[in-house]
Amino acid sequence: MRRQSREIALQILFQTEYAPQISYEDLFSIHESQGDRSLIKYADEVVRGVHDHKVLIDEKIQNASRHWKIERMGGVDRNLLRIAVFEMLFSPEHLEPKIAINEAIEVAKVFGSQESPAFVNGILDQIVRNESK
Repeated sequence: MRRQSREIALQILFQTEYAPQISYEDLFSIHESQGDRSLIKYADEVVRGVHDHKVLIDEKIQNASRHWKIERMGGVDRNLLRIAVFEMLFSPEHLEPKIAINEAIEVAKVFGSQESPAFVNGILDQIVRNESK
């Protein structure tokens, strides 16, 4: 069930990044009319958490990425990384890194490019190593 919430959160983060005139609330109301309220509740927590901690999240992603500037990353990859970093480091219910990484990889297989799972795995693994220093 949480994976579906992450997928909804990814879609909303992606859409608001490329069409900022659309509000989170409008996008959530569309998803809410199509799905389970509990899915939307967790997706809302993730989207708002990513938004609230975006500067710090992006800093951690950038520090882990030697060859890619965050603004040059694909939109799906960038927002998947943001979701996973939020869940691992900033969520009130910290998610175990192995679980967050695995979930991000699985969602990347559905929404990303062929290279997305490996890219997401590499960046998140480096973030975890950076945090354990």
